[in-house]
Amino acid sequence: MKNTQKNELAVCGYAAVKKLAEKNPDKIKRFYFTQERMGEFGDLCKILASKKRPYNKVSEDELLKICGSVHHQGVVAMIEQPEIEPLNSAITDEWLHKKESALLLDRVGNANNLGAIVRSAAFFGCKNIIIPLDEAQSSITTSSYRVAQGGMEFVEFFSVKSIPNLLKALKGKMVRIGTEVNTKKTVDCIKNLTGKKPVLIVLGNEEHGISKEVKENCDELITIPFGAGFPTEEVQAIESLNVAQAAAIILYEMRK
Repeated sequence: MKNTQKNELAVCGYAAVKKLAEKNPDKIKRFYFTQERMGEFGDLCKILASKKRPYNKVSEDELLKICGSVHHQGVVAMIEQPEIEPLNSAITDEWLHKKESALLLDRVGNANNLGAIVRSAAFFGCKNIIIPLDEAQSSITTSSYRVAQGGMEFVEFFSVKSIPNLLKALKGKMVRIGTEVNTKKTVDCIKNLTGKKPVLIVLGNEEHGISKEVKENCDELITIPFGAGFPTEEVQAIESLNVAQAAAIILYEMRK
């Protein structure tokens, strides 16, 4: 939930707030907790007290009003609304120098999916996430922060105006791999597609996948194959995995 008057974002959920408190306590402007959680955030309260920032014990109903979610798990931290840095050549040049890979999201619209992708990216050590400046693309929200389970503290977001233009600019510099249901190369081919260059994985919209123009600017398209032994009717019923599930599998294969 965003507080538009104060340009704040509510971070809720035990794992998300706990990791925020451990890694980036300076981001927290205000902190609210229930009686049950009071003893678990003593160190954070000491830090906030030293900075003269408020922290208060409140009821679960009050937490619901503060964060707008029933999934607060007894804690809510208010932070400034995260600003997403525009991606530029200096940043991508640093990725190339450090051989850092990245995830590029082509209009992933569900906040929970975004949070799950962030969680997987943090788990597998892929810290760079690019999103388009498009109203169809979910950004950093209370829901995505909570679902990321602390992963937001280990990734960096960057924005682009045009995904095709970015892909064109990175041609020959990064291995540009898109996801596509109807293609022959499977995800386990990643080890053969990557070499000394870092990888840019493009994940598509939940309903339409990656756009035609984006596909045309990828070096390769890969798919996650159906499991062996499924009856034909089941294969037809489930065409593809959820984008967040697909991200986890692809990131695992990259890590291998």
